[in-house]
Amino acid sequence: MAKALEKLIKKRAAAFGFDVCAITTPAAIVDATARLKDFVGNDYHGEMAWMAETLERRSNPQALWPDCRSVIMLAANYGAGNETDPLARIGETDRAVIARYAKGRDYHDIIKGRLKQVAGGLAAVPNVEVKVFVDTAPLMEKPLAHAAGLGWQGKHTNLVSPEFGSWLFLGAILTSAALEPDTPTVDHCGSCRRCLDVCPTDAFPAPYKLDARRCISYLTIEYEGHIAPEFRSAIGNRVFGCDDCLAVCPWNKFAQASQEARFAARVETDDPPIGELLDMDDAAFRKRFQGTPVKRTGRDRFLRNVLIAAGNSGDRAYLGQIRKLLSDDAAVVRAMAIWALHRLGSNDEFEAERCARCEKEPDGAVNSEWGRTAVAPEENPR
Repeated sequence: MAKALEKLIKKRAAAFGFDVCAITTPAAIVDATARLKDFVGNDYHGEMAWMAETLERRSNPQALWPDCRSVIMLAANYGAGNETDPLARIGETDRAVIARYAKGRDYHDIIKGRLKQVAGGLAAVPNVEVKVFVDTAPLMEKPLAHAAGLGWQGKHTNLVSPEFGSWLFLGAILTSAALEPDTPTVDHCGSCRRCLDVCPTDAFPAPYKLDARRCISYLTIEYEGHIAPEFRSAIGNRVFGCDDCLAVCPWNKFAQASQEARFAARVETDDPPIGELLDMDDAAFRKRFQGTPVKRTGRDRFLRNVLIAAGNSGDRAYLGQIRKLLSDDAAVVRAMAIWALHRLGSNDEFEAERCARCEKEPDGAVNSEWGRTAVAPEENPR
C-alpha cells in the first residue's frame, strides 16, 4: 500500500509541474528544533513575532496536525539558468534590484494550486487525509526538505539542491498515510564560505546561523520601520530582497532555467529604473506589482527602499523627485527622502530645504524629524 501511494504521489508531482518530490517523517527534524530555539532565543528573528509565538508548533509537524504520519516535500525550480548572473545589476546605480523569486507571478498562488492537484490523488484513497502548505503555516520547510532529500541547508541556512542550485520554491503535503521516507541529502558545503563572506551586512554570526535583523531581505521586505543608518549604504540598490548569498553558491553550476513561464521576470519587475519608481502613488504601485510578491510590502515600505537606492546612486538627477517625497504622508518615506537628500545634495542645499520647511511648520516638528533622520556630516559624499 505504502509503495503504491508513493508511486502515485511522485507521478502526480511530476505531472503537475514539480521538479522534485521526496518523503520524510514528522520526527525527522529534531535537530532543527534546537536551531530554531537558538534563533529565537538570540532575537535573530527581529520583529517577526510569529516565529516566537509559533515556536512549539513549528518545531514538529505533528504539533500542527496530530494525525500527520508522513511529510511529502515538493519543489519547483524558478531559476533562470546558470548563464544568467543574478547579481549583474548590483552596482548599476540607475536600477532598482528585485530578488529573482519576486520578479514573476507570486509563487504562493502557483504552488498552492499545484499542491492541491497533487494531494487530490491521495485524498481520493479511503482513510487517507491530507493538508497542503506553502510558506504560510508554522512549518519548517527547509529542514523538512533537507530530511526528505531535496537538498541540504547550506551555511546561509537556505536550501541547496544538487540538481537546481539555489533556486527552488518549496511546498509541503502532510498526510495521515504512513509512507516510506526517502534518504536525507548529505551536506556538501565543506570548507566553502562564499555565501557568508559575500553578505553586505554581515548577517551571519556563524555558519548555519542567520541574524535576520541584519539581513537585507528581512530589512527590505519584513521590517516595517526606519532602516538603521548602518545598513543603508550596504543595501546599495537592492529594493526588494537580496540574492547575494544564493547567487555565489558553487552548486549553481547545475542551475537550470525554469519551465514555468509565470516564474519569469516581468518588464515591470526586472530591476526597473529607479526614476520610474520614485513617483509612484499607492494606485500606481498596486498596478505595477499586482500579482507579484512585491505587492505585499505596500507602497510606503517599497518607496522607503527605493529612496535608499536613490541616495546610494550618487545621481543628483533624482533630487527633484526626492524633494516631492519630503512631504509624503508616510513617515518612513519622508525619513528616507530626508536621508537621500542629505546624500545627494550639498550641505547648503540640505540646510536650505530644512529651513524652508521650518518656516512653514514653526512648531518644531520638522526640526525633530530631520534631526532624527540626518546622518553624520561625513556620510554626505558632497
